[in-house]
Amino acid sequence: MTRLTITLASALTLMSVSARAERNDAAAEKLGLQLGMQCWTYRMLTTFETIERCQKFGIKYLEIFPGQKMKPGADIAVGPGMSDAEIAELCGKAKACGVKITSFGVSDIPMDEPGMKKHFAWAKKVGLEVLVTEVTPNEALDKMAQATGIRIALHNHPQSWQADKVLAATKGLSKNCGSCADTGHWLRAGKDPIANLKLLDGRVIESHFKDLDEKKEDVVYGSGIANVKGMLQELKRQGFHGHLNVEYEHGDLAHLDATIPQCVAAFDKIATEISKE
Repeated sequence: MTRLTITLASALTLMSVSARAERNDAAAEKLGLQLGMQCWTYRMLTTFETIERCQKFGIKYLEIFPGQKMKPGADIAVGPGMSDAEIAELCGKAKACGVKITSFGVSDIPMDEPGMKKHFAWAKKVGLEVLVTEVTPNEALDKMAQATGIRIALHNHPQSWQADKVLAATKGLSKNCGSCADTGHWLRAGKDPIANLKLLDGRVIESHFKDLDEKKEDVVYGSGIANVKGMLQELKRQGFHGHLNVEYEHGDLAHLDATIPQCVAAFDKIATEISKE
């Protein structure tokens, strides 16, 4: 299949989805379970194109990632190197589409004072709430998080920042430092997501929220092995309020455009069920 054919097929799918999709996220929002999108899902596109998909799918929150091109036809990379004009254009696009940019990562945070201040200053201009990283936090980073109100979330790949290491690294630091709980990577590492969420009680800041099949590939919420309802029940028990970001590691554009709306619908359905318990 040619690239043009794939693009046309994806566009037709997206138009069809947006024409019929009506989202009711009242229960999820009341519980504090805010479904977002990690831009990595649409890494083959630009941030602007990802924002447009969030709008069509009814997703109101967005996590941007470093290096993604900001918009078609322009060689602007998303990240701390952006100019004020570029930041304003990015934020303006999100606002026009009813999308709030809430977090950024996974990205290194400079640990020297000037570099750290510059990084957080950029984050404040964008309006970020969370910086997702794999650097080891220290008192200086914690103080910067407290001073700016931007929290630090340690992201786990299969071989990094498992729950016990997050707890050890954040011991003695404020609750502004915690976990970006990647439930899919927990499964890929042979970990039980619900057990890990329980272990991290009070330290879960956000999540790359995933369900996987037996082959460890991303699937629609509730159709895989992750026990999505159980994870959301545990987060409800903890009184968690934050962003749970859809992130797919697999799938071409047509597959994503067809599948992500199903994730949104499944998430809202499960949240509604939990709200009645």
